[in-house]
Amino acid sequence: MTKTPTALDLPMVDPLPDATQKYFDICTDKLGMIPNVLQAYAFDIEKLNAFTGLYNDVMFAASGLSKLEREMIAVTVSSINKCFYCLTAHGATVRQLSGDPKLGEALVMNWRVADLDARQHAMLQFAELMTVNSASITETDRDALRQVGFSDRDIWDIAATASFYNMTNRMASATDMRPNDEYHALAR
Repeated sequence: MTKTPTALDLPMVDPLPDATQKYFDICTDKLGMIPNVLQAYAFDIEKLNAFTGLYNDVMFAASGLSKLEREMIAVTVSSINKCFYCLTAHGATVRQLSGDPKLGEALVMNWRVADLDARQHAMLQFAELMTVNSASITETDRDALRQVGFSDRDIWDIAATASFYNMTNRMASATDMRPNDEYHALAR
């Protein structure tokens, strides 16, 4: 591909460094595609590496949050921010991980209509508060998470996940980043 999947004219580095090509090959093997967000960042390998390093830490590092819970946060934040790219990509992942297409759709539309347990509800309520009014967060909000079983480390991870998606939503919107077509049909 010679142009990134955004409204900006920032072509991918060509040829890609060996490590980047290997990473893209792994994506193709595991996902059947190279996510457009990675292709978009590939105009600058240092920026791509910074993005993927933080993404992999937030989404895959050891945590009291499950992969599904982190994806649920991604979709909830992206719904509030109306990020087409992340709603499409992470909505598909929620459908895949949960085995419940209705959960993925509910989170895309309005997380409050989803069938959630008390822990998930508190987690998404906190992610929403971070997204719409982070300066208003108080100890009462953190205590609400503790009361449903989240540790302080878990609260950090909820905050890190919500923060990451608030940033990526804004980048995707500002650059008109488009999701891969393959995401639309996954796990339906």
